[in-house]
Amino acid sequence: MAPMGIRLSPLGMAVFCLLGLGVLYHLYSGFLAGRFAFFMLSEPGGGGAETPRGSAPGGTVDLRELLAVSVLAAVRGGEEVKRVREGNVLNAKAKGKTREGAEEQLTSGDLLSNRRMFYLLKGAFPAVQINSEERVDTADEETVSWDRSIPEEIKQKIQPKEVPAESVTVWIDPLDATQEYTEDLRQYVTTMVCAAVNGKPVIGVIHKPFSAYTAWAMVDGGSNVKARSSYNEKTPRIIVSRSHAGKVKQVARQTFGNKTVIIPAGGAGYKVLALLDVDEKNQEEADVYIHVTYIKKWDICAGNAVLRALGGHMTTLSGEEISYTGSDGNEGGLIASINMNHKALIEKLPDLEKTSHK
Repeated sequence: MAPMGIRLSPLGMAVFCLLGLGVLYHLYSGFLAGRFAFFMLSEPGGGGAETPRGSAPGGTVDLRELLAVSVLAAVRGGEEVKRVREGNVLNAKAKGKTREGAEEQLTSGDLLSNRRMFYLLKGAFPAVQINSEERVDTADEETVSWDRSIPEEIKQKIQPKEVPAESVTVWIDPLDATQEYTEDLRQYVTTMVCAAVNGKPVIGVIHKPFSAYTAWAMVDGGSNVKARSSYNEKTPRIIVSRSHAGKVKQVARQTFGNKTVIIPAGGAGYKVLALLDVDEKNQEEADVYIHVTYIKKWDICAGNAVLRALGGHMTTLSGEEISYTGSDGNEGGLIASINMNHKALIEKLPDLEKTSHK
């Protein structure tokens, strides 16, 4: 007999057991469903937190997104460049000599701009190779996030285009024209980002920190800058490095005539902008850009991409295309033009190619 005089029939016991099993089944199935949902959400593509494109080997990169973050990186780096210069806390020091024996300067502006630009790009596209002029010190690592927003101007002009992440190489110049920066020749200073796909430059961003002007372009996409339409091929205005003006002047005037104008200037970014229709009062205008010695690829990649996007050319002095993979230097000098007969220009300058390897 059961306690309290209650008699439990076999049928009642069976019903009680079935109800208990039902409750246990309900609880346990809910637990399993929760675990399954957690598993699915934590898997890539399962609807969980978005994984940045290009974050794993074999991933893809949307070039429109890369252009957007490249523009932001150039601007953010430019803010550091401007802040250091206006605060007059350059802390300039020599970091070595060029092949020509000139001292290369390094400032706080270079380093702070480089850190901001590198980590912004690396955070957005972790799997993409990034080459920068300045060394990245892991002790100074910082988290610089991108909210993945794309400016309306880029949305309107550029369509999404995905490429394999392993095909992309990004080149950063955190402060172009450092020598001029130390001399307070601010008009020559730029920050630049370039993206090459399989060695060919396809995205170029050139930003002028002290006027907040930014030129950007994507090959087979669009741009926010145009080429100038008026040129004189017979007596072109040739823009060159300040230190090379004398060397180029003699050969150029022998080739094009005594009326040829030589424009000495600082910074590869500034020189490329001189070939374009730029609404800047401190920007000179030129028809051809020539460099007669070894030059680093982060100096020229962005300008090369912008020119290509607008139908222009940047080659070595012998007419070879410049590949933006492998070593960080270009041995063959360069000649850049737009809306001109580039091949004819190269043929007129045979003597300059010999000097580019010195």
